[in-house]
Amino acid sequence: MDTKRAGGQEETLVSALERDGIKAFQPSFDAQARVEGQKDFGALISSTGTLALMSALNTLIKPGRVQEWLRVRFMDILTLLPQRPDGVRATLEFVFSVHPSSTVSLSEAAAPQKEGANITLEALKMASTLLSVPPPSVKPETWFPGIAPQLRALLDGNNGPDLARVAAYVIGFGVLGRKQFGAPGTPGWRAFAEPMLACINPSLSSQKTSDEPLIFGAGPDEVVDLRKSTTAARAGGLSDELKRLSALLNSHPNPGLTKRLLNPLLLPLWALASWPSPTTHINERYCQPARSLLEIYLRLAGSADKFLEIIDNLLFSGTHDGNKSQWSYEQVGDSGIQIKRLHGQYGSMPMPLELDAMDSKIPKVIELINRTASDSDLSTLFLKLFENSLGSTKNAEVIHIVNASGDCDPVLKLIRARILQELMEKLPEKLISNSKQLLQLIGKVLGEYGTENSSDDAVPVALSLLNLVVTIPSFQRKDVPEDTLKSIESSLKRISLARDMDTSQTAHNLSQLLEFRDELEDPTERVAGPTERQTEDRKTYNLALSYITQADSPPPVRSEGLNLLGALIKSNSAILDIPATLVLLSSLLSDDDEYISLRVMKVLVLLSERHPRSTVREALDQYVDAAERQKTDTRLRFGEALLQLMQRMGETFAGEIAASVGEALVALAGRRAHRPKTEEQQAHAERIAARKLKAKAKLADRSSSSLVDEDEDDDLDADLEEQTPDERTRNALLARIVSGWESKRGSEDMRIRSSALSLFASGLEINIRSFAPSLIDAALALCLDVLVIESGILEAGILRRAAVTVILTFVYALGKAREGGGHLNPSSGRNGAGLGFGAGLSIKEEDVVRILGYVEQTDEDGLVRQHAQDALKSLESLRMVQLVPQQQSQDAAPTAVRIAGLDMSRPSLPSLDADEVRRARPRIEEIE
Repeated sequence: MDTKRAGGQEETLVSALERDGIKAFQPSFDAQARVEGQKDFGALISSTGTLALMSALNTLIKPGRVQEWLRVRFMDILTLLPQRPDGVRATLEFVFSVHPSSTVSLSEAAAPQKEGANITLEALKMASTLLSVPPPSVKPETWFPGIAPQLRALLDGNNGPDLARVAAYVIGFGVLGRKQFGAPGTPGWRAFAEPMLACINPSLSSQKTSDEPLIFGAGPDEVVDLRKSTTAARAGGLSDELKRLSALLNSHPNPGLTKRLLNPLLLPLWALASWPSPTTHINERYCQPARSLLEIYLRLAGSADKFLEIIDNLLFSGTHDGNKSQWSYEQVGDSGIQIKRLHGQYGSMPMPLELDAMDSKIPKVIELINRTASDSDLSTLFLKLFENSLGSTKNAEVIHIVNASGDCDPVLKLIRARILQELMEKLPEKLISNSKQLLQLIGKVLGEYGTENSSDDAVPVALSLLNLVVTIPSFQRKDVPEDTLKSIESSLKRISLARDMDTSQTAHNLSQLLEFRDELEDPTERVAGPTERQTEDRKTYNLALSYITQADSPPPVRSEGLNLLGALIKSNSAILDIPATLVLLSSLLSDDDEYISLRVMKVLVLLSERHPRSTVREALDQYVDAAERQKTDTRLRFGEALLQLMQRMGETFAGEIAASVGEALVALAGRRAHRPKTEEQQAHAERIAARKLKAKAKLADRSSSSLVDEDEDDDLDADLEEQTPDERTRNALLARIVSGWESKRGSEDMRIRSSALSLFASGLEINIRSFAPSLIDAALALCLDVLVIESGILEAGILRRAAVTVILTFVYALGKAREGGGHLNPSSGRNGAGLGFGAGLSIKEEDVVRILGYVEQTDEDGLVRQHAQDALKSLESLRMVQLVPQQQSQDAAPTAVRIAGLDMSRPSLPSLDADEVRRARPRIEEIE
């Protein structure tokens, strides 16, 4: 309704605001009159809808519209409108509706515009700036608390997924992405990040807790615990914040922000993700969102220390440290989990050991490690666990005595031993990634055999690990440090003489295998092992592929995978398979996620610096889509990628690459392009629509069907009644235009044809010499045909704009090339009719001038007429420039005094040499 009021009553509201504003703030009025006027003005502001008020004030603040003293007052009111209860949404809708980049799709043009205009990235950035940067008259401590509840409500998604993504962008990039507002402790952080984080981990709250116990949670009932005091429950709080945090991080990939927000939530997220025996409701509302966030963080910032922290706090359910805020999670019935604050002696009470919970959490942590840990992190984690749990040393005995609650905690030792056993049983192939450190640890354990520091369990495990390392195909003795190898061999010989038959026999077999390992393979067939850099690049490449290709990878993880891939491309890594990488990036560019697509385009530009031919060919093939597999929107994204590649290549965009691109673009832009598969699909869709119409006609006689049709007609009539006559006319016109863009009877889509011409114009602007004169001639002829044949067709307006842009760009590039000392095979004329464009071009200048003059006078598109006028002016300027010869050297006279047919650089006196006189005789001619 605000949109309708803004459109139908804007002039009335503008007049009222101007009239009451003058009464309220006129400096020449007395104080009493201004007070009365301010009351009326305030009543008008309060009674007017936010969107209508925003539209009217935007009209009044234009320079020269009102006096400056009144304009300042209107500006102050306009900047404070987002603080209204509906001010944030009104600001977003207003910006999206008036921004020049907003476009309208067919569905929005045919239906009433209840949800506002399309949301483009340019409009989104402007809206984010307006909301995330406080005006000078308002302090950030006041501004952000006013808009935070509105943005958090939009982030819930109840107003549609589009507005949820917009709110995530404003919060993530606009507020938390700015150091002055989004750093911990700043007003923006306290308004947006802290409420989410503190509801999951109360220790992060900057507010002082009261003496009374507090509860944040998601239970439906209040809970009374006589042992720990009375607690209160807040239904839905914890699950709502988990949902908001997921929406914030998944809507717009930002790995840096993701790590900042999730780093202090590592253990709380683990506690929720591994909740023992969760019900279906708890699993959906708490466990799954927490597990997803935990996996995102560990994939982005995971390390062996992070996984070890989770293992050491496997049974974490809250904080019981007396120096911090004491709290714990507690299940409420079968539907919720709440956070309960602990006070006094109850907070320092030790938590009871729950063996059932430990048994259920160990498989979950193994699964988490397997899904998120890289091979190197997993190997390092295993080494630390193995050394801490089994590799006992003399120093460890000191720790046993001094620190009774540290590494010698029996529960912690039991958990580590269980984890170590599970890793060896379920992930043995991933434990030997760091073979050098593993062999050093094995040598240390085997060297202690038979001493007082020896462990009965450590030696069999070490022998088993040694067998895994030695039997891998890439193992070679020369890759092992000599001292480590000698230590292991001597230890194996000593263990083989022991009385323990199993251990001694295993040691003897491994000693023989290690001694003759290199002789088991033919040296001529042995492949040289990879270098250390190749090994690291291979690990990075595999990690990037896992991040990108896994079906359940969230956007931040996929973005991090693209960052890893881009780093490999920058370092010119030999591990990259260029064709496979191009196929992978092409599949990602087909994704509808705009932010992933933009990141992919940047990676393609990086790849083109090393492999320009392959990259441009892949983008061009996907853009042309000869196999007809891509949607129009996907092809347009490939066109945008092709434009960025052309711009990045610059002057190097020439030769065979430029020729193939130009020919494909001209072929796409022509009227002869035919897509048989598309034509077949269109015919099939028309047959299905015809059958549905027949079936609907047969069912129309039934009463129930008639009632349904009447209800649908009533809804449609109600929608149309909400629109003004101007809106109905506009929507009908837009529907006609957009429907005309689509492919008809197998022809090429109008948007693709326009895009192809625009790309060709960009190629001319980048390097006019990149295209052969014959190709430029064909493109100019095509553009003239478009301006003539497609004239008068409403939906072909974008095509005519692109055609006249090609001509304008060609003339501009030709003049720029001449100014730079170059030329495009210029000719001195064509049969005396004008100066012409150059050799190899059959298009005559007078034909171009004639058609552009006609278009300037008759075309119904104002932008086409303006471009035609600019092209005519540029042609006239180019003609004048061609009349003046170019300056050939620094010794030549200035251009202003050098006229065609008169050489001012000749000597004023004749030479004494007769031959020189005959060769350089002055000649005087009369010219106009």
